[in-house]
Amino acid sequence: MIEIDDKLISEDIFSEEFVCNLSKCKGACCVEGDVGAPLDEIETKILEDIFDKVKPYLTEAGVKALERQGTWTTDPSDGDFVTPMVEDRECAYVTFDANGITKCGIEKAYEDGAIEWQKPISCHLYPIRATVYRTFTALNYHEWPICNDACILGRELKVPVYKFLKTPLIRKYGEDFYQSLTDAAIEWKKEFGPNK
Repeated sequence: MIEIDDKLISEDIFSEEFVCNLSKCKGACCVEGDVGAPLDEIETKILEDIFDKVKPYLTEAGVKALERQGTWTTDPSDGDFVTPMVEDRECAYVTFDANGITKCGIEKAYEDGAIEWQKPISCHLYPIRATVYRTFTALNYHEWPICNDACILGRELKVPVYKFLKTPLIRKYGEDFYQSLTDAAIEWKKEFGPNK
């Protein structure tokens, strides 16, 4: 683990390579899983505030799920805040394009300028999972078989996880943190990289 400020960072974020390959996976991460996307508490309020503006971008089934369950819900196993799901399958905020690839309705509204919030940070940061503890935050690389094609593409393009996730890491933790992370990655590679 690498320590930067109050963050403990798994070295997998430096060593693993990853680039989403939507043409292969079809955005399965928005459909698979036991619960919806993890949410920070502040994001629950944001979802309530933007719902009317996001609603036109969503599927009919998604809108019905949100109207029935609310704009956010809790994970029954641990009480964490999560996005609602449509019949225990896809996230209620998901849409599908003509090729069956999932798109985030929230992000589409953001791209159109209808809202100023891009999407839940847990979605933007994936495959990094951030876990907040009392005195530190752990940033870990999450392995999921549905992302095998992203790992293959990442290796082909030689893009480590932290570089693939530059934008969301800066969005969440700031430019200074990302520069420190990059510096740590360079030092890590010198000491532990594949040529060592």
